[in-house]
Amino acid sequence: MRRREFIAGLGSGVAAWPLAARAQQAAIPMIGFFHIMSAENVPHVVASFRQGLGEAGLVEGRNVRVEYRWAEGHYDRLPADAADLARRDVAVIVAGGGEPAPQAAKAATRTIPIVFTAAGDPVKDGLVASLNRPGGNATGITVFGGSAATKRLQLLHEVVPKAGSTAYLMNPSNPNAEIEMQAVQSAAASLGQQMTVVNANNEGELDAAFAAMHQQHTGALLIASDSFFFWQRERLAALAARYRIPAMSYLREFAYAGCLMTYGNSLTEAYRLVGLYVARILRGEKPADLPVVQSTKFEFVINLKTAKELGIELPISMQLLADEVIE
Repeated sequence: MRRREFIAGLGSGVAAWPLAARAQQAAIPMIGFFHIMSAENVPHVVASFRQGLGEAGLVEGRNVRVEYRWAEGHYDRLPADAADLARRDVAVIVAGGGEPAPQAAKAATRTIPIVFTAAGDPVKDGLVASLNRPGGNATGITVFGGSAATKRLQLLHEVVPKAGSTAYLMNPSNPNAEIEMQAVQSAAASLGQQMTVVNANNEGELDAAFAAMHQQHTGALLIASDSFFFWQRERLAALAARYRIPAMSYLREFAYAGCLMTYGNSLTEAYRLVGLYVARILRGEKPADLPVVQSTKFEFVINLKTAKELGIELPISMQLLADEVIE
């Protein structure tokens, strides 16, 4: 080969390298991930999601890419986030944080596979045809809030049996608020408890709700499963402490913030399962054939420091039942 031909051939090969690199990068599937909260607010969610992917041999940045969108507690941002990811033609969309994220994803696309986390009944909410055979482009992990809410009220009643009136704080903007509220009211009636429902969907209403509870001499508080309340958990714990109201909620982060107790599903387990489902879809399975998983791992957390500040003596038997006791 002549020297000039060799150099020309080498030059064309070098010029092709960036093209080959771009082609290889383009072949890496992209996942669209949007969530009601912020990345700083739920760091364990992303870590658990990546763990699920990793168990299936997928590593972000190596053989899969993830495009994140965080609504930072603003429900009204979810439709735009879902639509943006759909326009990017991602391989799978993860709708995280519970309702109304799954509904926003379904409204954005009927073709891109969706893996959701839901707190309500996906069949009743129109997300899937059935739990065993979803039948459309969506599947995921669900937690039926009613039974867990009933258990929370029972635990709160054991700790504060003479509370008199118990308040149930709910966000009327949450599409599944009624399901959990009805379960709690039914449980309260069976326990012979007086239950007052208090609504709040912004910071001002939270302040007003606690002032009203104080005036009504509320003896205990059950906080509904809701992303807005999760976002405001530090404020909720501070208000409960100010008015000396024993408060119980649904995720361990509320206990870390200062609430008395929490009982609910493990987010780390839920998002690990989301990662596994995304991996299965990327490898060719269809969401229509993947059953909706009902999360069965629950966590019971007690803040013993808060109990002492409220003058509540928690039975040793209950402390032994807890997955974690914060002292």
